Amino acid sequence: MIDWHEVAALAARMPLPEGYSLSLLQPAEVSVLIDHLRAWFPDIGVGSASGYLREAFYAERVFFEHRTQRPVLVLLQRRGDEIAGMFAFECDWQAMSIHAQVGAAAPGHRGSALVRTGMAFTEQLGRRLGMGLVYGMATLKAPHAQRAFEGAGWQLIGIAPGLDRELVAPGTVRRVYEAVYAKPLGGEHALQQPRPENMTPSTRALFERLFGTRSASAACG
Repeated sequence: MIDWHEVAALAARMPLPEGYSLSLLQPAEVSVLIDHLRAWFPDIGVGSASGYLREAFYAERVFFEHRTQRPVLVLLQRRGDEIAGMFAFECDWQAMSIHAQVGAAAPGHRGSALVRTGMAFTEQLGRRLGMGLVYGMATLKAPHAQRAFEGAGWQLIGIAPGLDRELVAPGTVRRVYEAVYAKPLGGEHALQQPRPENMTPSTRALFERLFGTRSASAACG
C-alpha cells in the first residue's frame, strides 16, 4: 500500500522546469482546486472526470495525510505559491494498475511540460509499488492529451467509441471517441504472452500490429 509521506517525498524530487514544484493536494486546497478546474477545463463538468469538481469526491476517494488510504492521488504543480496545474490518478489494488485520469494546466502555464511530469511521476510510483501497467484515455476532440501521452512514451493501444461523455459545445453533451494509451511497467518477462491459436484472426492481426509478431509467436515455443 501507499505511504503518504513517501509519495510526498517522491513528488518533491521530481524534475520540473525552473521555478516549478510538485506536491500532493492538501484538504484545505480542495475548493481552490475545484475553482481552478472549472476555469481551466470546463469540459469535465460531465462524464467520468466530473467528480473532480465535487468536494464530496475528494472526501470519499482522495488520499490525504492522516487519512485511511483512498485510491485516488492528486498532485499540484506550483510556481511559487500559485497553483499552475494538477494531475490525478487512481490505483487499482486488485489489478495492480494505475489509471491516469485528469491532467490540466492553467492557461499561462501550458507548454511547460507540467502534465508530462505528472505522467512521469505516475510511472515512477507505479514501479515502486509493483504495479504492472499505467494507462489513460485521451479525447479525440482535441490533440493536446494525445500529444502528452505520446511525448511521455505511452503506447496507443486502441480507440474506444463512446466510452465517456464530454461537453462538445455550450449546452451540448455528446459521447466521444477516446484514444487508449498504456505503458507496461514490469517488462516483457512479466507478461503472459497469448498463444496465436487462442486468438481469432482479427484479434491476432491487431495484436501483431500493436506489439509485433515476435510477441505472438514467442509463446509457441
